[in-house]
Amino acid sequence: MQRRSRGINAGLILLLSQIFHVGINNIPPVTLATLALNVWFFLNPLKPLYESCLSVEKCYQQKDWQRLLLSPLHHADDWHLYFNMASMLWKGINLERRLGSRWFAYIIITFSLLTGVVYLFLEFALAEFTDEPGFRRNCAVGFSGVLFALKVLNNHYCPGGFANILGFPVPNRFACWAELVAIHFISPGTSFAGHLAGILVGLMYTHGPLKKIMEKCAGIFPSNIHYPGQQHHFNSSGNSRPSPPPYGFHLSPEEEMRRKRLHRFDSQ
Repeated sequence: MQRRSRGINAGLILLLSQIFHVGINNIPPVTLATLALNVWFFLNPLKPLYESCLSVEKCYQQKDWQRLLLSPLHHADDWHLYFNMASMLWKGINLERRLGSRWFAYIIITFSLLTGVVYLFLEFALAEFTDEPGFRRNCAVGFSGVLFALKVLNNHYCPGGFANILGFPVPNRFACWAELVAIHFISPGTSFAGHLAGILVGLMYTHGPLKKIMEKCAGIFPSNIHYPGQQHHFNSSGNSRPSPPPYGFHLSPEEEMRRKRLHRFDSQ
């Protein structure tokens, strides 16, 4: 294993200070594990970036499928790591508390793989439609595709409100698209297709069949995966109870009924 940088990683130091400022005990376990895993692979990469980045040429044409697993966990530099993990910190705290740790872990794993697959499809389609082979060689690394998918989920569960994009208030339901365009113009070296893949995966979950497919797959292993809203906490008497949503979240009537059914089951 090779260490990514021998100098002072200011971005990594800033990330660690932010984590300790929030408090490790205040970070849910899956979110904390995701942060730790990305930091670990930054300090101890399994492979150099050019051998872990994701491209149509390397992954699809040369059958190097392990890049689907490696690319989300590797980052170009410490600032790339910082911005991605700082975003993951806040999105993870909100979503994991709402969905439960096991379902959130399931989402992270599924989104990590699926954003890579959609990215390959987008780059392949661009190469075919434009007759430009360079799209097949575009190689991407980083967790930002997954973060865009999580942003779609976060906005879905917190409708209304505005996000500040380059000083302009943007409705939350359009924030992902505005951020996609803004990042592309501010940092041309970022992967537009990778970020777009994340948005599409998020929409597949919130408005498409992905959530139902995941629920059916989870039903095969009912003792290992909990459905959203089935996170449990134990009170002083030792009885389990469904966890309430964090401040700012609103439950749909369907989710309310699910929680009520779960509560009745627990009280029997």
